[in-house]
Amino acid sequence: MPSLVSVVVSACLLFAAQVAGHGYVQEITLGSTKHTGYLPYSDPYYNPPLQRIVRKIPGNGPVEDLSLIDVQCNGWSAGGVVGSTPAPLVATVAAGATVKFNWTEWPDSHRGPVITYMARAPSDITKWNPGNGAVWFKIDQSGKDASGKWAAADTLVANKGIYTTRIPPKLRPGQYIIRHEILALHAAWSYPGVQVYPSCIQVEVTGSGNALPTSFVSFPGAYTAQTPGIVYDVYTNTGAYPIPGPAVWTGGN
Repeated sequence: MPSLVSVVVSACLLFAAQVAGHGYVQEITLGSTKHTGYLPYSDPYYNPPLQRIVRKIPGNGPVEDLSLIDVQCNGWSAGGVVGSTPAPLVATVAAGATVKFNWTEWPDSHRGPVITYMARAPSDITKWNPGNGAVWFKIDQSGKDASGKWAAADTLVANKGIYTTRIPPKLRPGQYIIRHEILALHAAWSYPGVQVYPSCIQVEVTGSGNALPTSFVSFPGAYTAQTPGIVYDVYTNTGAYPIPGPAVWTGGN
């Protein structure tokens, strides 16, 4: 049962969110090379279409039903946009290189973890959709620190919308989807409530490593209403936050 404070505060924040919008990844820097993300409010109007390394998203809103394919790489099934489709381009990045995700202005009310997964494509990534297959492994996560600051929005806002991680240095070369997401918890005291903001980037990883994980999860599937951290009252919980999903794979470090 949510507290009265939770209900009142969240009602105000939800109204503000409807006015101010939410967010998405607008630019990705792989090593030293910048790539424009898929821009849902301008890209659809170009003819011929702009070529991107990021799979299409329908807008800046969240996915709230964890059972839908939309939770994988974004989508809006209720509006007829079922999941996402492969992007036409693939960017090259070296194993061990830094990856910077530049988010649009993120609402400081939308507190939660920032999580990054990867999935290795078995064939041409510009034609591959993972479907319901268990192919995803987690390479990075950040939640709430000991001082109570959240990766989103406190740290993200302080870093001017940029979240930085890296490709595992010993990862086997090949084509991969990088799945980067924020889970916004401002209404997550019950389910449905959590808001998922996923973005999928297509890359060709280079290097001489040979490491691959042996344990994988699927999207949908990795998160359910019973997964620790999916239902969480950010207004009353002062302790540690259990970041949803599997442990971060460290075998490629």
